[in-house]
Amino acid sequence: MHAGAESEWIDGGTIEVGQHTVRRQLVRIPLVRSGQDIQAIARQYLLPGVRQGDIAFVSEKVVSITQGRAVGMWQVRPRTLARLISHFVHTTRHGMGIGQPVVMEMAMREVGAPRIVFAALIGGLTRAFGRGGDFYRIAGRRVAAIDGPNRYTVKPFGYYVILAPERPDGVATDLSRLLGVGVGIVDCNDLGSEVLGASEGVDREFVRAALRDNPMGQRDQRTPMGVIRAVGN
Repeated sequence: MHAGAESEWIDGGTIEVGQHTVRRQLVRIPLVRSGQDIQAIARQYLLPGVRQGDIAFVSEKVVSITQGRAVGMWQVRPRTLARLISHFVHTTRHGMGIGQPVVMEMAMREVGAPRIVFAALIGGLTRAFGRGGDFYRIAGRRVAAIDGPNRYTVKPFGYYVILAPERPDGVATDLSRLLGVGVGIVDCNDLGSEVLGASEGVDREFVRAALRDNPMGQRDQRTPMGVIRAVGN
């Protein structure tokens, strides 16, 4: 099914969420650039495939890119403190963690150096006793959602630091009015999924569980939006 020029709807498979079976439908779209209007993108590519009862989802990366929150790594000069702390923070196998100096620098700009230093100190102490994740719990969701340069992201954004989107709940609400269904702004990768923003009435845990296997993909699929649909609808 086609939703607009240079787009294509793709079956993302079914998954069990509690007592429900849902199907994920994804839409492949052209590469999104800074300064584009997320509502115009959703109107052209997502709206034609939405049905009553769906929950629409949009990748936080696409929202951030349209907001100008993708920063080229060559534009970032990490301070000495960022270089030092980055050595003590865990980097995931996908290379998207904050254990890169350029990403650490942007994290400091997002929430302030004191908070990052405190998070690193506590995270390091608790990790020594076998407990992980405290760095991100203290630093906050805005830091955990930062995507660093990596070889998996579609070019050219594999060479960018992509920050968390501004006002994700507001973006979800605006898109919900446009689409006529609930909307979640999601952060998905091969390690799991999170819902950064949602319109009123959307069950965030349901959306998170429905996308837990990352049907949007981790590489250059260009399927950053779609719908969750009850099987039989």
